[in-house]
Amino acid sequence: MISKAWLGTGEEATTVGPVHALERGRDIVAPMIRNAAACCELGLPVADMLRAYLGSDDSPSRGRDLHVGAWAQGVLQPISHVGDMVPVIAGIGLTFKLRAEPRVALTWVGDGSTKTAAAHEGTNFAAVQKLPVIFIVQNNQVALGTRLEQHHLAHDFHDWAASYGITGGAGAFDGNNVLDAYAATKLAADRCRRGEGPALLVAETFRMGGHATHDEREARETFPDDLFKTWGKRDPIGLYEEYLKEDGVGESRLQEIEVTVTAEVDRSAEEAVRSRDRMPAGQSALDGVYADNSRAHSRVSS
Repeated sequence: MISKAWLGTGEEATTVGPVHALERGRDIVAPMIRNAAACCELGLPVADMLRAYLGSDDSPSRGRDLHVGAWAQGVLQPISHVGDMVPVIAGIGLTFKLRAEPRVALTWVGDGSTKTAAAHEGTNFAAVQKLPVIFIVQNNQVALGTRLEQHHLAHDFHDWAASYGITGGAGAFDGNNVLDAYAATKLAADRCRRGEGPALLVAETFRMGGHATHDEREARETFPDDLFKTWGKRDPIGLYEEYLKEDGVGESRLQEIEVTVTAEVDRSAEEAVRSRDRMPAGQSALDGVYADNSRAHSRVSS
């Protein structure tokens, strides 16, 4: 039923760690499509996330888009235009500042989308206005099918924050280590709440697949096989499992967790499939659309 999906395989820690460093019910996140895990981490049922792919009337967007988000859970639904959520998050951060609310807004920026005007303008505005926002440059080494070295002459993004005057809120973290991702974001969030301005963090990770599930062959042609093997040994979930084992969590407990999670996903899939016949009515496409057609018509006429 799903023709393709955009997965976060190999990049899970870059999403999960930062979200856990924020405050549920207070802070706001704007994920890219590959950061969908932010939704379930903030309380959106997995079944609703799957309904978004089906486009059913009971999906979070009521069938308008497969990009997953839910404002009630503090997740701003993303759009396809990469980089455009940066100025949006900056605007939300400006609201927090004007209202003197100790809240934080966070979004992720792909290595490719750092080259967009919107990302630059939003980051610069946040820096100048000292807004309580966190930008995470998610450097997964590739933009669609374009390798990092093909669009970014610098070796990395470690000096990126300084170009905007962001110093104390700058830093890089291991994008495959969920604990490192959590710690870096927690420090940045605390700084934001103290009114010390934005943070720009760099997550070094790797996309373990194609841009979407329909172009896996292209992904394997883009990078050498050894690179997938190298990063595969640093799988975020596997790394965290090894940490838990060293911390005293037994193998049986880990297996129990895996069984529980798998069962939840299976139940959610079955629940979502039952929504196939609940497609939105055509008229509902006009709901929630803000435009004054009469004024637009009069301008055209004049």
